[in-house]
Amino acid sequence: MAPGTSRRTKPKDRRAVAPRARGLRSARAAADIVEAFATGPLAAALIQRGRIARANEAFARALGARLPALRGRPLAEVLPPSEGEVPELAPGASLSYRTAVDGVVARVDLSAARRPRPDGTVLVHAVLTPLLARPDDAGERALLDLSRDLAEARTEDEITRALARGLELLFPGRSFAIRLVDPKSLSLRTFYARGRLRAVARSRLALRQAAVEKTGLSRAQLEEGGVAVADTDEPLFEESDAALVVPLAVGGSLFGVLNLEYPRGGPGDRDADAPLLYQLANHAALGVRNVRSFEELSTLKNYLENLVEHANALIFVVNRCREVIVWNAALVKLTGFAREDVVGDDLFSYVPEDERKPLEGVLLRAFAGEAAAGYETRLLRAGGREARIAVNTASILDSAGEVDGVVAIGQDLTLVRSLQAAAEHAERLAGIGRLVAGVVHELNNPLTAVNMYSDVLLEKVQGGRYDPSDVEKLRAIKESGLRIQRLARDLVSYARPAGARTEPVELAPVLEEAARLANPALKDRNVSLERVFEDVPPVEASRPALVQVFVNLVTNAAQASPPGGRVTLRLGRVDGEVRVVVEDDGPGLDAEVARRAFEPFFTTRPGVGIGLGLPIVQGIVERHGGKVALEPRPAGGTQVTVSLPLQRSP
Repeated sequence: MAPGTSRRTKPKDRRAVAPRARGLRSARAAADIVEAFATGPLAAALIQRGRIARANEAFARALGARLPALRGRPLAEVLPPSEGEVPELAPGASLSYRTAVDGVVARVDLSAARRPRPDGTVLVHAVLTPLLARPDDAGERALLDLSRDLAEARTEDEITRALARGLELLFPGRSFAIRLVDPKSLSLRTFYARGRLRAVARSRLALRQAAVEKTGLSRAQLEEGGVAVADTDEPLFEESDAALVVPLAVGGSLFGVLNLEYPRGGPGDRDADAPLLYQLANHAALGVRNVRSFEELSTLKNYLENLVEHANALIFVVNRCREVIVWNAALVKLTGFAREDVVGDDLFSYVPEDERKPLEGVLLRAFAGEAAAGYETRLLRAGGREARIAVNTASILDSAGEVDGVVAIGQDLTLVRSLQAAAEHAERLAGIGRLVAGVVHELNNPLTAVNMYSDVLLEKVQGGRYDPSDVEKLRAIKESGLRIQRLARDLVSYARPAGARTEPVELAPVLEEAARLANPALKDRNVSLERVFEDVPPVEASRPALVQVFVNLVTNAAQASPPGGRVTLRLGRVDGEVRVVVEDDGPGLDAEVARRAFEPFFTTRPGVGIGLGLPIVQGIVERHGGKVALEPRPAGGTQVTVSLPLQRSP
């Protein structure tokens, strides 16, 4: 529909609308309605897409309805036009139409905002007034323009300028002052005056008791904030004979004060101006409150943006399309990728390929409302390097309560994991040092066999004598050589640093390798090793790291067992995890030692170890998503259980 035009509807359409409108209010005397319009503030509403988005109490009282019942109702249903339909307005346009409120003829003045909202809709300001005997004049048009300017204002200066223009047009020849205050402290924030002020005018705020009661303010709170409450209005200007002081109040809070004053011999009447000034003040108070709310939201938004940007944590946010929408300074510093290069890109562009599938699962669960804590992953860094991070995720909800994005807050683990790897490698090398004596013994037996049988065969070859037993001697030489080779290979593998990469690992061969490496400790104590293995699926793990875990546990069990004792190594599956149990039949541990066993540098054998074996075991197992438990048995001995998940979860 073109601006400024209206279409006529059939009478039956209007009759279909009118009963619903009457249902909002009860029958009242026409005099009461006119009195409500004359003494109350401006009856105004904000219309969006033809429906009431917001309305003030005066608007609801004029219709005899409650505010919740009005919100969302079509304006054409609540205030049906006497003829035609509610006109549609182009940005910046103003129109009026006639209606009736319980039989009282009224006018609805519509003024559209000059600028559409980001979603393309145009907010329309509606003012409801009874049709009095006089026709529209310039003052009423000025009031409509003022309503629109106040609705569009974004700063207090814009509100002050709009109020000043409106006061000049609506109350010509009067002096006026506009004072805006902070509603909490009641301190003065903005002062604008037209006229010659008295000496104390700027510093003193005063309101009449009747105005305080009319606007629902608390006298005690006003006086506590330094606002005087008197029986009469106090003039601010030197030449004034009388003054009309009206508070700008919303919801029991004071946002400012309007002074309208009458110079000696000047135009205007205080009692006649009061209804219109109260209407203007009510609407201005709403404008000031909205601007303050907008400023507070902007300040809070900027504060939160700065907080995220400069936080001493890694923070990124992705939307449902997996696009990065926040990439803070800590991530820029860690990865070397600038924010403007990352924002808008797919997050997976900055994640190694082997980390994408598990990370996708974490994001999908987060979009379903499930948070993840301590999830570890890797990010690519400029120059081809990688960084390991741990993050906690949380869902971001939109205004409808739906998950709109995921925020991840975490920390850089690159240095921590590097130090842990160095400590584990040092402990592994220390373990090799402790095994040297046993390794020498292990090597001595096969080397003795090799030397002895080689000498015998050499003599026979030189003498030209052979017999069938020589084949067995050759077989013994080969087996001894293979034994030396296998032990050397295990030692080299054990000494090599364990990487961060994981793969499917069969645990039975891992336990056998650990048993071979721990065999010197078992022989030194004359302890036997019993294996009880069940068939179990592979686990996702670092093989060298698991070998280190079980070498450490079997060696500890051997050292805790009495001479001639036994260590039992069990492998089995329980529900969704694989369990390895290492048992010894030693004297066991008391409660205090068991409680402190996983503390770094705690040891019961000073001079033998430095107390990092079990803490490193615990760290390796937990990095694999598992757990380790130490249980002293009442009848003696100790049981250590390592549980590893079949499916890694964040």
